[in-house]
Amino acid sequence: MHELASIRRLLIVEPCEECLQLIPGLRIAGWEVDSCTLESVGSRPFDVGLIRLMPEHFEHPEVVKGLITRSNTEWIAVLTADDLRRELIGDFVCEWFFDFHTLPFDVGRVQVTLGRAYGMARLRAQGTNYGSGPGHEMLGESRPVRELRRLLTKLAPTESPVLIRGEVGTGKELVARTLHAQSQRRNQPFVSVNCSATPEHRLQPELFGDDQDSVGGAQRKVGRIEAANGGTLFLDEIGDLPLEVQANLLRFLQDRHIEVAGERVPVDVRVLAATHVDLEAAIRKKLFREDLYYRLNVLQVGTAPLRERHGDLALLANHFAQFYSRETGRRARNFSQDALVAMGKHDWPGNVRELENRVRRGLVLAEGRQIEAFDLGLLGEEEISSSMGTLDEYKCRAERQALCDVLTRHSDNLSVAAKVLGISRPTFYRLLHKHQIR
Repeated sequence: MHELASIRRLLIVEPCEECLQLIPGLRIAGWEVDSCTLESVGSRPFDVGLIRLMPEHFEHPEVVKGLITRSNTEWIAVLTADDLRRELIGDFVCEWFFDFHTLPFDVGRVQVTLGRAYGMARLRAQGTNYGSGPGHEMLGESRPVRELRRLLTKLAPTESPVLIRGEVGTGKELVARTLHAQSQRRNQPFVSVNCSATPEHRLQPELFGDDQDSVGGAQRKVGRIEAANGGTLFLDEIGDLPLEVQANLLRFLQDRHIEVAGERVPVDVRVLAATHVDLEAAIRKKLFREDLYYRLNVLQVGTAPLRERHGDLALLANHFAQFYSRETGRRARNFSQDALVAMGKHDWPGNVRELENRVRRGLVLAEGRQIEAFDLGLLGEEEISSSMGTLDEYKCRAERQALCDVLTRHSDNLSVAAKVLGISRPTFYRLLHKHQIR
């Protein structure tokens, strides 16, 4: 079984004589090689594809694009040097293929390229096993993620409240959705409320609904608690809940009823809460009710920051690149070695959410065949070595980088962005204008 698992399958499409001459050496190197015409590819199993591009493929590129998209793996193009000089052919090859070779072959380089393509194809395959969204499941194979998945499997079937703790951008809502999806309530509503993004004066009606009289006789608005009846209520950033609303939430958790038009209505929900702040410190400062804390903190889950998820960075980046490439309808780009090194050296204060946003940005800005470090808003090796200057220049770059980083994480809420930097909103806008950002 171990030997079978290590077999690498190569499919050569439209093989030319030079392609066929490669096959004996590739088989000695451990490749299982098959060949066929473009029309007969069908559902043949293979890990990497190699195609000899002909003039008719350039005239009708949608056929080749369709093949590459359906196969969901890496492809290498074979063509002549004259083909590359034709108008738009270079762009077509660079966008849709992992790499290309011109005839006659450099056999050593072919073997290296195939090995790299196989490695990237395996990453691509792992990324596509996680649903249809950019964060559909708990993606990663690091120890913290494996342990988290095991813990969620144990906690999901229970009815107890769960407090989810972790830094911003570490996937706390994803944990909540996973708990719901693996619970007995999976076919009932999952209702999420972001306590930090909802204005304070709207949190009470948002959770408990509006009485008919309070909205001028209009039809009563159902609150999120009632809307989650039978399912799961997720309270994100619970630490930002005002004390008055905390008291009402505690009352609901105690008796499981809400007031509707003067009548007590029973509501059956499982409550999950999440926070990135120190709730124990908030209790000491009288900003969070201790009795509510104990009601919510029956079971506890922690999400690891990206910097502690060793080995997951490339897998996550590749997953986001695959997903967001569909937005533009373009072939997903790979990351250059410089970009991978830059990502490895970055601290990721915004965690997985920051990585997702940077990859999305990189796909839009990338002009070459690969996503470079500067496309991600990160400094590559050359930029780092040449970036030193006067102290004022260094401070200016650091200030601009801080603004870019906080906008990457909080672009939807500039008040929060200013608060994270510890400055007033007017000062924040002044700095944006100074550095010509936005």
